[in-house]
Amino acid sequence: MTDVQTRTEAETQHQCGSTGGTSTRRCILVGAGAIGATAVLAACGTSSSGTNPNGTDFDSDPVPAGSTAAGSGDSGDSGGDSGGGEVVAAAADVTVGGGLITDKLVVTQPTEGTYKAFSKVCTHQGCEVSEIKDGQIICRCHNSFFSVKDGAPTSGPAQQPLAETKVELDGDNIVIAA
Repeated sequence: MTDVQTRTEAETQHQCGSTGGTSTRRCILVGAGAIGATAVLAACGTSSSGTNPNGTDFDSDPVPAGSTAAGSGDSGDSGGDSGGGEVVAAAADVTVGGGLITDKLVVTQPTEGTYKAFSKVCTHQGCEVSEIKDGQIICRCHNSFFSVKDGAPTSGPAQQPLAETKVELDGDNIVIAA
């Protein structure tokens, strides 16, 4: 008589590589779970590249909240005859109640003739602010909003104010205060 096989070759191939008789459905669910867990862990991981989602370095002039920005204070600038420091913007380019985002700073004019400057690096996760609208400095990475008056957070996940750099009007220019 011939041997009777209890399993077909196709059934043997559907055991997920084990000999425990695991069903095809179980193999698929275990595989999907493993793929899902891998995706979650990858999304939660941190990168050592130092680059944020909008492609700029997190450490491009980072300033801790409450500190003065690089280039402010005593930087060896004697002030010269004009008494002013590094030019950050032309006064005519900064609207009342609004502002201007430069290479390094956000320059605002909350009231006529009063100029403020803040770090353009958001205190939430290091993205650069991208817009000034309706008296607010806006970081679109995670929708943090800051006041043009003092850099304080007004809504969103940011909890610390933007670091302020003291500026003053020198002729037609806004300069870093000496």
